[in-house]
Amino acid sequence: MKEFTIDEKRAGQRFDKYLQKLLKEAGTGFLYKMLRKKNIVLNDKKASGKEILEAGDVIKIYLADETYDKFAGPPLRVPLKTSPKKGRRLEVIYENKDVLLLNKPRGVLSQKAKGGDYSLVEMLRDYLLASQALSPQDLQSFSPGICNRLDRNTSGLVIAGASVYGLQQMSELLRTRHVDKYYLALVHGCLKDSLTIKGFLTKDERKNLVTISETAGESYIETYYEPLAFREDLTLLKVKLITGKTHQIRAHLQSIGHGLVGDYKYGGSVRNDKYKRQYGLSAQFLHSYEVVFPELPERLSDLSRQSFQAPLPTLYKTILEDIQWQHGIPAVSEVLR
Repeated sequence: MKEFTIDEKRAGQRFDKYLQKLLKEAGTGFLYKMLRKKNIVLNDKKASGKEILEAGDVIKIYLADETYDKFAGPPLRVPLKTSPKKGRRLEVIYENKDVLLLNKPRGVLSQKAKGGDYSLVEMLRDYLLASQALSPQDLQSFSPGICNRLDRNTSGLVIAGASVYGLQQMSELLRTRHVDKYYLALVHGCLKDSLTIKGFLTKDERKNLVTISETAGESYIETYYEPLAFREDLTLLKVKLITGKTHQIRAHLQSIGHGLVGDYKYGGSVRNDKYKRQYGLSAQFLHSYEVVFPELPERLSDLSRQSFQAPLPTLYKTILEDIQWQHGIPAVSEVLR
């Protein structure tokens, strides 16, 4: 017999989902059969699997050791020490037992695309292991994760969950658009007035490219921007995502003739080559700068109505400091702090 007690990290998930992680080699049919036969019980009572687990719940599994080991699969191998690339250390803006706010570096994947990738998710896992907020045993039935993703070359704030509750709450806030997300974008051309632009986005999965139309497309999008500083050929924008779709900011701004500096995917090379030669900027100047939370439940009350900002990468600071702005110097000084 195996016995497990649910802690706060795992509380909040359905019982059957927990069992699927614990006995990952077993089919759902087998798990439900074991529940019906009371070979798996919750708090010494028969369970359906639909129950939402609470901290302190006790799960007992009455299986022979060899049967349990077969369905649990091989032990999860977690390296005792990781060797991330130079400069790929996790920068934590805020942390509690449920939620972390991370400053993702440029060039880092939010999630791995192939087996050998070392993405933000692995950085988060290793950070929690190193701080002992997570143990290798925890990873058998729970994996920390991120709730929003940024393109590889977009830096800045990413919301992560260190518990089931944290992942659920943050994912729901993002899904229902109750978290305000602001970006800093350096664009070509002069924009002097704030504006909400609207349109429809269509994604080409094969090319990983989106197109914007004013009248038809797969997804309706809205993007609000506020100029912070400008001169004749450049504008620093604070952008609010009202909807949040793949490459929305990059493609939407390009569609109105104000593509991001450094964005070769959605902009021409002539204007961008200057910044590549002078600064080594080879991708879009886009930074997830700020998140603002609404009123939250008591367990997350320290986040309620709070705003958090992620410092700009050094490269972006250098570029902004070199620009001779005609308007908005105080605003630029503020974001460079």
